[in-house]
Amino acid sequence: MDSGQDKPTARAGGLRAAVVVNPVKVADLDEFRRTVDGALTVAGWPAPTWYETTVDDPGRGQTEQAVKAGAEVVFACGGDGTVMACVTALAGTDVALAVLPQGTGNLLAANLGLSGDLAAGLEVAVERGRRRLDVGVVDDQCFAVMAGMGFDAQMLDSTSETTKARIGWPAYVMGAAKHLRERPMQVSIRIDDQPPLRRRARSVLVANVGRLQGGVRLLTDAEPDDGWLDVAVLTPRTLGHWLAMGWALMRRRGSVPRMEVLKGRKVEITSNRAQPRQLDGDLIEPGRALKAEIKPQSLVLCVPRPAQHPDLSVDAKAAAERGERLVEEARRE
Repeated sequence: MDSGQDKPTARAGGLRAAVVVNPVKVADLDEFRRTVDGALTVAGWPAPTWYETTVDDPGRGQTEQAVKAGAEVVFACGGDGTVMACVTALAGTDVALAVLPQGTGNLLAANLGLSGDLAAGLEVAVERGRRRLDVGVVDDQCFAVMAGMGFDAQMLDSTSETTKARIGWPAYVMGAAKHLRERPMQVSIRIDDQPPLRRRARSVLVANVGRLQGGVRLLTDAEPDDGWLDVAVLTPRTLGHWLAMGWALMRRRGSVPRMEVLKGRKVEITSNRAQPRQLDGDLIEPGRALKAEIKPQSLVLCVPRPAQHPDLSVDAKAAAERGERLVEEARRE
């Protein structure tokens, strides 16, 4: 893959692109389309093919159609569900994924440092920083950031879309506060072929990348392409435990109290009762078990330069500035 050492201009030559967009997440779809088409034209790319997601298909089928039609880059435009559907369809192919976040909280975009910045997402794609990432697999779906069972999914379920749209990622704190005092789940955690571990946990997270919403780094050692899943077992029992954990995560110095970290290629979590579950910030059906397996270096992702930097968001701010110039040039033409 591209080493990221030499930075080509945005006009290094065009690639065939497709845009998979959730129209519900875009305030003005016509304006959004003009901006994307115009920026790619200025960058020397042919006009992309557009696909809209539906309630029945949040993006996987549309992405598969785009791949069959010869797309070399697929832009995922929407929230976590849209991005995860595109990840699932592109895993195992050589077609690159570019993220244009349009939802109120996009976990993969947060790890790329893009938040809701359309210009930055476009610039990252046309500058061709590419990196092969691992993905996790749960049933027939893939996740690029993390899967979770317990408190983290409860928090997502209790966070309203209206509040997220109004105040952004702090809305998750309000959702979390509703569940801080609930009883833990009794879980069995089997890592690869090792004997199962038994814990009383509030949440178990299986991560490929370590950053949460708001830029909080949960797992400092998580690498997106090392062939391992990082497992965080959260065991707070009191409000004081939660506060100590939150403070340690914000300061990010040393170990985090009430958090045990494990590593494996295959993880099986079984609870004593059905629990809410999530993949990359998108809720899936509740269940008593969560089984995840690593699929090494199977997703080509458009990332800020330099492409091989340990932090996927290293050049995001500078890319945003270059992207604004690209979009402005497109508007003048």
